Amino acid sequence: MSSKVLLIKPKRFGDDRGWFSEVYNKDKFSDFGAGDEFVQDNHSLSVPVATLRGLHFQTPPHAQAKLVRCIRGRIFDVAVDVRRGSPTYGEWVGAELSAENGHQLYIPVGFAHGFITLEPSSEVTYKVTDFYAPANDGGIRWNDPQVNVAWPLSGGVQPLLSPKDEVQPLLADFDSPFEYDGTPLTLVEI
Repeated sequence: MSSKVLLIKPKRFGDDRGWFSEVYNKDKFSDFGAGDEFVQDNHSLSVPVATLRGLHFQTPPHAQAKLVRCIRGRIFDVAVDVRRGSPTYGEWVGAELSAENGHQLYIPVGFAHGFITLEPSSEVTYKVTDFYAPANDGGIRWNDPQVNVAWPLSGGVQPLLSPKDEVQPLLADFDSPFEYDGTPLTLVEI
């Protein structure tokens, strides 16, 4: 499995009827280093612009890698390195995912994940490598000053958060169970 965050740009084949795109192929993803076995698909709808979901992860033994795409609307998707001992611990990368661009973000185990909607009624689907385990559900605060994600919020707009996301711990208060594997945070475009 890859420990790199991958921005995957599937090809689209179009004609006057529309387009076709292969969004997942286990053999091709294995070639990228992301040959995980996905066991669950999730789908979310966020109606208001500036809905922020994250920054989330699941801890071992139910840690999850994710493959995220936006199938309607547009989001800014983020991965934060939370691997203990990583030289890029607390650093983040982000990418715009939209129905129009068809891009996907692969987020390996050991990274917190979150996104903010940039258009109304944005829908996000994502595959995960382990089943939801409430006892292993975790996160860090979306606006942690140590992480300092540059969320695209303009004019003093505050994001719409779940009650859980409003009170996530700061990274400084998080005792990470994720171990560094020798690969610093990298965003690789494929």
